[in-house]
Amino acid sequence: MPSHLHADHAAAPPPDPGTLDALISQARQLRGQVDAVRREPGLDDDDAHSRWQRALCDLAVHHLDDLGEHLGQLKEGLREDGGGAAGAAYATAAPPVPGEQPPPAARQVRALGRAGSAEWDLLTDTVTWSDELYSIFGRTKADGPLTLDELPSWLFAEDQQTLTAMVTGCLVDGKPINGEFRIVRPDGSVRTVHMVGEPVLDADGSTASMWAVLRDVSELRRSQRALRETRDSLRRQREVAQTEHRLAVELQEAVLPPWRGSLRFPPDGESHALDLAAHYLPSGSSALIGGDWYDAMELADGSTLLTVGDLIGHGVAATSGMAMLLGAVRGLALVGLEPGELLARLNEVVDRSAQPALGSALCCRYDGQRRTLTWAQAGHPAPLLFRDGTGRDLTAPEGMLLGAAPNASYGQRTEHLLPGDLLVLHTDGLAPRGSAQDTAASQLLDLGPRFAEARSAQECVRAVVEQLGSPEREHDACVLVARIL
Repeated sequence: MPSHLHADHAAAPPPDPGTLDALISQARQLRGQVDAVRREPGLDDDDAHSRWQRALCDLAVHHLDDLGEHLGQLKEGLREDGGGAAGAAYATAAPPVPGEQPPPAARQVRALGRAGSAEWDLLTDTVTWSDELYSIFGRTKADGPLTLDELPSWLFAEDQQTLTAMVTGCLVDGKPINGEFRIVRPDGSVRTVHMVGEPVLDADGSTASMWAVLRDVSELRRSQRALRETRDSLRRQREVAQTEHRLAVELQEAVLPPWRGSLRFPPDGESHALDLAAHYLPSGSSALIGGDWYDAMELADGSTLLTVGDLIGHGVAATSGMAMLLGAVRGLALVGLEPGELLARLNEVVDRSAQPALGSALCCRYDGQRRTLTWAQAGHPAPLLFRDGTGRDLTAPEGMLLGAAPNASYGQRTEHLLPGDLLVLHTDGLAPRGSAQDTAASQLLDLGPRFAEARSAQECVRAVVEQLGSPEREHDACVLVARIL
């Protein structure tokens, strides 16, 4: 930083006032644009990412306010050197946005953020402060400037040694000053001051005085701290989300049946058996791992239990709840309960769970000897039955969502099936984003001709995925296909 008293310093040509006006105007316009971004509705959300974005905008605004103030001071200095009155500073260098009031932080920066200068003369023991420096320290001209001996008493104890080292290095070793310290003003407020300075040499090369510029950077440092804190919070939130997502995926993969291709149920059945296939379809956002499930198990009497369900929610809580429900379904089925009674007991499990939850479920019991399907539902889409290329949804018995009310009862219905019939069970997230609730069922019914041509349940599942496996799906979903042999 060139000193205005350095013996070897050549006077540089003053900057063009017109150039300063243009720079001030550009800074003011850019500040307004950044402030407009800060006021966008999307930044009002109270989440870690929005807080980080707001902190970035605040920091940019403070930097631009600081830049504008310094350009305004430079312009005022030019006018004073020319003999005229002090010109308007940055705050009035460009017209404000109509109706806009500067935010409190910006007003503080404009009031306190301007740089002040000081010179401590070692030969005469005189101290000269600019008006801005009095404002930064909260002093009046009647109080007088602070000497180098008095200045440390205004600092935090832990900052005093830093200031002493900087001043000593400047006066003794001729080193430039560049550092920060915190001061306590008479009103008790704490300000952070950035100080740059250098020794001023006399004709013999000895230090005659020390000249410095001090700038109040309190609001700037506050914005930088807020940015660091929100960035760290966002990083931690992302790490937690990634960990939860990994756990949810691992739990889901551990619980859902690991089917690959078609599966015959019972495995050794030549007739009266089911050809089964199923598929899990993730949501358009890979982060939304939900509580959808599908399952099939052979019971002691030779019948087969088919279930699909959906526990409301996403993440580890939903997948762990889904694992608990699916385990309860398997346990209750082994007792020999009919589908309606099974869902009633499952509702008790959900109702008495430590974590309240809501979910839907479809429970079907297929008797291969009689070729009958007995089923019940808890707020879930009914099974679709396809015969000779034509499909229809089965008439649903009464049944409310699991966890909606204690002691709920669930009706059940029985459907007689024929060889070649096809059953499609699905969860309600199968429809693409933005479509109506019944779109999934209607689109599945449109696949009747393709199902009729399919040679296996797996081919039917493949057709469903091709038709409804859109990346725009808002929720995850499951589909289970059972072909009557």
